[in-house]
Amino acid sequence: MTTQSPQDPAPQDPTRQDPARQDPARDKSAGDPGAKGPVRSGLIVAGAAAFSRILGFVRDVMIAAVLGAGPAAETLAIALRLPNLARRMVSEGAVNAGFVPLHAQIAGTGGAAAAAGFAGRALTTIGLVIIALSALATLAAGALIALLAGGFASDDPARDIAVTATRLALPAIAVMTLSALIGAVLAAHGRFLAISLSPLVVNLAMIALLAAPLLGLAPTQKHMAFALAATMSLGSLMQLALLARALRRLPGAVRLSRPAFDADQRRLVRLALPALIAAAGSQLLLLAAMPAASTMPGALAFLHYAERVFLLPLGLIAALAGIVLLPRLAYQAATGMQSGFRTLARRARFDALLLALPAAIGLVLLAQPITTALFARGAFDAADARATAGLLAGLACGLPFAVLTRINEQILFARQRMRAPALVALASFALSLPACALGANLAGATGLGLGIACAFAGQWLALHRVARDRDPHRRPRHTVLIRWRLARLIAANTAFALFVLGADAFLPLNSLPVLIAFCLAAMLVYGLIAMLTGLAGRHDPRRRLHRSHRAA
Repeated sequence: MTTQSPQDPAPQDPTRQDPARQDPARDKSAGDPGAKGPVRSGLIVAGAAAFSRILGFVRDVMIAAVLGAGPAAETLAIALRLPNLARRMVSEGAVNAGFVPLHAQIAGTGGAAAAAGFAGRALTTIGLVIIALSALATLAAGALIALLAGGFASDDPARDIAVTATRLALPAIAVMTLSALIGAVLAAHGRFLAISLSPLVVNLAMIALLAAPLLGLAPTQKHMAFALAATMSLGSLMQLALLARALRRLPGAVRLSRPAFDADQRRLVRLALPALIAAAGSQLLLLAAMPAASTMPGALAFLHYAERVFLLPLGLIAALAGIVLLPRLAYQAATGMQSGFRTLARRARFDALLLALPAAIGLVLLAQPITTALFARGAFDAADARATAGLLAGLACGLPFAVLTRINEQILFARQRMRAPALVALASFALSLPACALGANLAGATGLGLGIACAFAGQWLALHRVARDRDPHRRPRHTVLIRWRLARLIAANTAFALFVLGADAFLPLNSLPVLIAFCLAAMLVYGLIAMLTGLAGRHDPRRRLHRSHRAA
């Protein structure tokens, strides 16, 4: 939290506004981030994020068809691991969480010129640091491979391929970080379109490369892995160019200036670094699975493909939480509405489970048809599909815990408690290393997935204890309503699980068109079940809970 300096202007009395602001309904619309403007921006960002993830999914389906689960696929999975980790860290608002409030404060006290100067120094100073670190990582690619995939023998040819592919992909980390900084500047000025559309460039470039065999070109699997790793870096450069063009169009000029690690830059690092670590929590747990996976043939590729399916629902729910939930929680916290904050946080957890539980049920029960329909073509055979399915089923058991973890992170971010989720993420990473090793030794690929799921459960439990905020004024009736809704949630998902099992018994879900049609129908069926059990619609207990809070 920041305190008002003597030079800051005195806060305005909200009652001394123009007449249009004296209407309470208009006041709420103006101050609440859930108002029309932020919602419109949120829909733009969420839609673009969903489309980007779908493109990424198409890209990975094509990679499976071209590379299968052999050595080239494993080396590519290693090479893309750190750039994907960086992309996840910076693409879900972690940089914005530190930059945007500080930029707004500097603009309020020093004007647009001071804010532009701060942005220019941030781009130069942090950009140079990240470029230097990326260069060092590129030189030390061999040591990184030893840490990420220690199961490779020193004389294994795949290790040398992995080192080369990693060196080709690592420059993308520096470029993505610079793009995130420019995106934070654009977000501070309310320019969301370029931020939303620019990530599509990387996936489109890789998809175009993977389509080369359709044009009669036939590169070897090793050369295709090298080309894909290099395309990650080149596509990131194209993304940076698009964002830089949007930055030049801002009304206030943002110019690169001499590097200076001044007080404002130190404050930016103190705010953004813990948020970056916390945002990478799920990726860190998946990263911890790589040493154990490298001891089993093909498991690195199985982990990569299973992870892509797992991250599709997790990424969409996490993006919606960061875009829609965080601004409203921050508004409630800033205005001191503790009762409203608790109610909104409780509703967010329920809604997250409402979305995550059916997704987890579907992934666990239909892991085999999903992997067969999506990946079993070209170089990816039926044995690869079975191993990936086992890993996906184990991993999906942790999906509800991973989603609840992201909700708890947003709750802590709204209260500017950045350090706690970062420390929990690092502790969970350390504990997941032995959990993944034990699971892999006991049950192979499926055990590896279960080990990651246990790590997600432990991360949620630790963060829940930190983010939990007991309401001293909660009435017994509120507790009864909450327990009643949990019972309905369990009943609804039990019914949905029976529906999924029945469909798996009678429908050829191994066919991709049938699987897509079933997924669309399953959404409608689950929505109907939610309405019949009172989880949605006018019988939703959240309405009574919200009314009782307002009455209190």
